[in-house]
Amino acid sequence: MNSIWHITDMELTLRIFAAAAMGGLIGFEREWSNHAAGLRTHILVCIGSASIMLLSIYGFSEFVTEPNVRTDPARLAAQVISGIGFLGAGAIMRNGSTVSGLTTAASIWVVAAIGLCVGAGFFYCACLATFIVLISLFVLNKWEKRILRHRRHQEVMIRMFDRPGVVGKISSLFGEQGIQIVNMKMKLEALAAADDEAEPIMELKFSVQTNSNEKLIRAIEHISHSGDVIMMESSYGKSYSIAEIQGSRAL
Repeated sequence: MNSIWHITDMELTLRIFAAAAMGGLIGFEREWSNHAAGLRTHILVCIGSASIMLLSIYGFSEFVTEPNVRTDPARLAAQVISGIGFLGAGAIMRNGSTVSGLTTAASIWVVAAIGLCVGAGFFYCACLATFIVLISLFVLNKWEKRILRHRRHQEVMIRMFDRPGVVGKISSLFGEQGIQIVNMKMKLEALAAADDEAEPIMELKFSVQTNSNEKLIRAIEHISHSGDVIMMESSYGKSYSIAEIQGSRAL
């Protein structure tokens, strides 16, 4: 049948495989970068979007000639754009003041749009969008890290004994590595009545700025070997407990 409301099985198969390929290319980059939503997630989103677009255009073709029936090919597709947000929200994580996963969430949303384009047969737009997304994820990601590395803030949390001079000592260790302290928050932990003789403990949260991650790692290692530190956590996700600190000294 020569009708805009009908599609051959071969053309339908081509569009589904094209959606899987384009979504897979973007998902591979996310998988390569060890992000939560990777290859399979992006392929499924793109195939799902293409399938819904195909259904919206061609799935109700038998009702087109019915009286009092009005077709809207974009009706189901519009729900994909708003409904894909639940996957994007699941990819976003917050650790203190650091938010990660926004790029992955955006890539899922773009992959859904690419799937809709493929499903509608809008191949040039789909291919162009896939190309630009891959450029932004591969090339611009490296360029952004290189250009903005001097402006990135790292978070370091330290639990330690509240002793005279410990804050100045930690600040000096950061300064020795050329690390600038942008902000610092201090919180004292209340001791129970039975622990009156125990040393008070305080929690320090530093927001630091450095042009080299290696310098921050060295500073963290030096601070962790201080006899005042109980536990440390950094925005790298690395946590140092007092047992690890004591073990490293024994070595």
